Amino acid sequence: MGIPLREKYGKLFSKIASVSHAAAKIDESNIYEEANLEARKFMGPLIGENFLPGSGINNIKNFKEFYDAVAKEGKHGLILMEHYTNLDLPSICYLLEHSNTEWGHDFSNRIVAIAGMKLNEESPFVRAWAEGFTRVVIYPTRSLGKIEDKKDVSEEEKTEEEKKARKINMAAMHAMDKCKKRGQIILVFPSGTRYRPGKPETKRGLREIDSYLRLFDIMLLISINGNCLRINPDAPEDMLMDIVEQDKVILTASPVIECKTFRKQILDKLPADDPDPKQKTVNRVMEILEQQHNEVEKNRLP
Repeated sequence: MGIPLREKYGKLFSKIASVSHAAAKIDESNIYEEANLEARKFMGPLIGENFLPGSGINNIKNFKEFYDAVAKEGKHGLILMEHYTNLDLPSICYLLEHSNTEWGHDFSNRIVAIAGMKLNEESPFVRAWAEGFTRVVIYPTRSLGKIEDKKDVSEEEKTEEEKKARKINMAAMHAMDKCKKRGQIILVFPSGTRYRPGKPETKRGLREIDSYLRLFDIMLLISINGNCLRINPDAPEDMLMDIVEQDKVILTASPVIECKTFRKQILDKLPADDPDPKQKTVNRVMEILEQQHNEVEKNRLP
């Protein structure tokens, strides 16, 4: 078994935290955060130490086609990506930057991840980790649902929390629109949470993802095989207790997909009285990601 992240890289986290300046509390005024490159530079060695030979990007031509459509044709680009660990975002940036291409660094620098508030508010070390990458911070529906389910929270407190969530998420939508217009690429984890083995509900796509399909021109669906950071079953909610393991990590992208066409093809096949057409479009996204993942996994390891 590997070593907990806090134990193996405690000194590294202290260094990252020493250059951190991101907000410890999120409100509608601070939901867009540019990458802190001083914090980000510490991530390279961590990834390099734990990615085994053979790690890299599959079918890189699909990444290039997507990049060209955004950077040269002005298309609004969306990445929907599988989510297993808190290394997923650092991994795509790292592998693009080490792809021996002329455009990899620019692709990486254009990525803006949609991230939950927990990454900022969890702890100074988790915040510093996330801070190395450009993000638009949202109030996740799952988090709001957990508060609404609590019996020890008054109705007035729940109402105030709902107002806070609306303000943050409205500001996030405006920030994302500005990112699109600047030619940045929005990256979303459609499951909204890391996949936990034995809990298939954590791999179910959120119906809110359907709204993203309506807002973007093209999308790239990226699956991830292998991971160097595994959720610790003894402390699943403590991100710093995740287990570090060496592994061969491969990113695989679908061909570039026209969002409106993709959505229309699915909706046209549904009966008029379908109770939840939005969920059906998201389900198809997750099916494609799962198919890609399974196909690569068959040949990933000896």
